[in-house]
Amino acid sequence: MSYLNRQCLVVLTLLLASNCYAAEVDRSPVDLSLSPDGRWLVTANETSDSISLIRTSDGKVIAEAACGDHPAAVEFCPDGETVLVTSEWSGDVTVFSIADGGLKRTGLISVGFEPCGLTITRDGKRAFVGLVASGQVAEIDLSTQRLVRRLDVGSWPRYLTLSADDSRLAVGCSGESQIHVLDVKTGEKLYHEPLAYGINIGHMIPSADGKYAYFPWMVSRTNPINVSNLRKGWLLASRIGRVRLDGPADREAISLDVPGLAVADPHGIVISRDDRRLVASSAGTHELLVYRLPNLPFIGAGGPGDLIDRALERDRDRFQRIEVGGRPMGLQMADDNHTLYVANYLQNSVQVVDLDSQTVTDEIALGGPADVSLARRGMEIFYDGERSLDQWYSCHSCHQNGGTNSRAMDTLNDGTEQTFKTVLPLHHVTETGPWTWHGWQQDLDNAMHKSITSTMLGKAPSAQDKQALLTFLETLEAPPNPFRNPDGSLTDVAERGRQVFESDFAACAECHNGPHFSDGKNHDVGLNSPDDFYENYNTPSLLGTYRKVLWLHTGRARSLERVVTDLHSPEKVAGTRKLTEQEAGDLIEYLKSL
Repeated sequence: MSYLNRQCLVVLTLLLASNCYAAEVDRSPVDLSLSPDGRWLVTANETSDSISLIRTSDGKVIAEAACGDHPAAVEFCPDGETVLVTSEWSGDVTVFSIADGGLKRTGLISVGFEPCGLTITRDGKRAFVGLVASGQVAEIDLSTQRLVRRLDVGSWPRYLTLSADDSRLAVGCSGESQIHVLDVKTGEKLYHEPLAYGINIGHMIPSADGKYAYFPWMVSRTNPINVSNLRKGWLLASRIGRVRLDGPADREAISLDVPGLAVADPHGIVISRDDRRLVASSAGTHELLVYRLPNLPFIGAGGPGDLIDRALERDRDRFQRIEVGGRPMGLQMADDNHTLYVANYLQNSVQVVDLDSQTVTDEIALGGPADVSLARRGMEIFYDGERSLDQWYSCHSCHQNGGTNSRAMDTLNDGTEQTFKTVLPLHHVTETGPWTWHGWQQDLDNAMHKSITSTMLGKAPSAQDKQALLTFLETLEAPPNPFRNPDGSLTDVAERGRQVFESDFAACAECHNGPHFSDGKNHDVGLNSPDDFYENYNTPSLLGTYRKVLWLHTGRARSLERVVTDLHSPEKVAGTRKLTEQEAGDLIEYLKSL
């Protein structure tokens, strides 16, 4: 975190503690939860590191309290008085109680490894949290407020949900395009359901009967980038799926994309209490997707089609789109089955939507600057699916929250088609030129222009748009590394790995040096593919290596072990010697700590 942001956080914390309203700070609500009695809403405000308490009867913000760094999910416990919030960057779960019409912090549980999605058992005794960085699920005993165990699941377990009887846990692992179903008692993986070409799995919820877990996600395919393939849904497309919680079966799904007016970045999902409506938020196209749940045309093996079912598209009773603007994220529905609450990230608000009239009936402001900054304007562009042709995808679709995703993709940014490369994170991008895997791009302004017009097939951005995007990219911060000691220092094993990294025989530091572990030069390291237009590769930054699931330019390495002992080993790159088993293990720990 930068010095300026730390100072802003200190000021905000002091203001919150004194019940003052720090209106100049963007809240950016990413999630919200509705109390069981329907009296209260609580939002998780990502960019202000706070939660807000809202009284639903009059839409008034009653209180705001500081939580951990970068809150990601919030959930009421069944007692209706206790609230849990996960904070990705500080690696903890904060416990609050609602007392005297306000918020009181009553506990802090350290879980580490970027906690995100959250689900609580019906008896309120346990909570489960997805740990994105370590590929695990944390189980918390809420009576003692202690971490009980970590369950290994798979890469990037961002969101999860429990079956109606709390016996099974469904976990969406975006890093490997799979839904894992676990036995809650034993922690055993019972089965998994693959999502072919799946990326960016969103929120997960159970059906009322406990048979299914529902979730949105996107599909990224390997067809050439052109207008025809995009309009057919053959590049990036959106889905809502469901998997069985009572036993293995093919996942079922519906396609969301309407020809000429597609859906980008589906994220939140909710089902009405009467099981009649299913609503998803389309964050990239600023809208809600409302479906009549009974008899939705879910298709299993071999399906669904690439575009929305035509009969569904034409039936206004079965499918509606409600424009809400901004970036709608988390969703909650009242017991009346038609009042919907929407956490709108870019509008710093909670919107109240009447599904019967399909209108936004109220907008509850959480606070924020009176004027939109240039960086915030760039953020709006980054998350805007309407910047692509027929609004199929946004910058975020590939660079999830400014980072990477789990697929090698063809971006046309090396002058060729069908030369797939892993998506490079955008943290520190303004400081790590030249750009692209081949380092041919010397102008970041031009690179952004080409990404929008060629990769996204969208209209040329204005000079003001590019300046706004550049300003936003300059503000992107990478999360604190969770593989270091609490004080930020290296572990003993990582320190030994640093010595290997800097040694003459490993020779990693010859190219990966400087503050970003990149020399900004092109090298031939023997990893060329026959179809590559360029021979050499730009040295990628190693910062945030732990966040990746694909390594090297084509993503052919799916583990750091294969990188350092095989494909990119010292004997192949530097012509020295093979690493010992301990040296390789130590080096991997150091790379994960960067």
